Amino acid sequence: MEYAFIGTDPLIQKIRELIEMVSDSAFNVLILGETGTGKEVVARLLHQSSNRNKHKFIKINCSALPLTLLESELFGYEKGAFTGAVKAKPGKFELASEGVVFLDEIGDMPILLQAKLLEVIQSGEFTRLGGTKDVKVNTWVVSATNHDLAKDIQEMSFREDLYYRLNIIKIEIPPLRERRGDIPLLIDYFIKKHSLSFQLSDQIMIAPDLKELFQTYHWPGNIRELSSVVLRLMIGDDPGIIRSELERGLGNDHLGDVGTHTPAPPYEIGADDLVKTVSRQRLSLKKLKAEASRKIERKTILEALNMAKWNKRKASKILQISYKSLFNKIKEYEIQTIHM
Repeated sequence: MEYAFIGTDPLIQKIRELIEMVSDSAFNVLILGETGTGKEVVARLLHQSSNRNKHKFIKINCSALPLTLLESELFGYEKGAFTGAVKAKPGKFELASEGVVFLDEIGDMPILLQAKLLEVIQSGEFTRLGGTKDVKVNTWVVSATNHDLAKDIQEMSFREDLYYRLNIIKIEIPPLRERRGDIPLLIDYFIKKHSLSFQLSDQIMIAPDLKELFQTYHWPGNIRELSSVVLRLMIGDDPGIIRSELERGLGNDHLGDVGTHTPAPPYEIGADDLVKTVSRQRLSLKKLKAEASRKIERKTILEALNMAKWNKRKASKILQISYKSLFNKIKEYEIQTIHM
């Protein structure tokens, strides 16, 4: 699969040049940028451009799993290491040897696991959970985060020595609001991409005032949000509703808050997820929109719960709904409650 990093902005061109320069160095790379800026695309381009492209690219979302599961995912386990471990299982580092392991959301990795990760990066060796033998690997480590890691180090939630090991090469991706000149190019790209993915007509007209609003809006969800808005227009969503949502976002424009912990916009959803849904269930466009709305609502609720550290009353205030409504939604979407 080919991955595209779209844009003519000088900052984007420099990132492309840097990818070419470091792709065969195997120096650890740290990719920084807000949510939705394309950090995973850059990581995959590094792999695709390198001499490791015949080997695996394995992604780990460090914020998606609790400590015990994350450790076993990264480093594997031996038979009998814990209840349910009926046979040995290699970890992602082992599977990605000679290839690339992409540690997404590295800023959310539990501090207790950071020490073991540091050891692996330094020595290229580790032991599986419940094991006694060293496993040797040759894995290129590419990490990404939307955290301010310098701040996390000061707050003692991220190890300084690990930061310096990960940050040999740093790639900083600018937010979309800092390269607005690329917005028309990105719109054309997403129209073509979504028309192929969903077999939709690429003959859509975006009103001049809406195009102008696209250039003014600050896009807190960045490229991913723009992709979702274009998709909504293509499947027949009311442009007036989209215009109102963007204008409301401008009214609440606090750019200082954009970044590390800004929740995804309520209409943001990955097109790839929808493609899988359509191909699996053969949905009509009407049903597609309903399915998309459910996915969007569930994701937004999870974002708010994470921001509120799973305090439901705080989350209901962020979402501007009642506590009872939030409780019913959690039950409806079978969202597993995490006790902090």
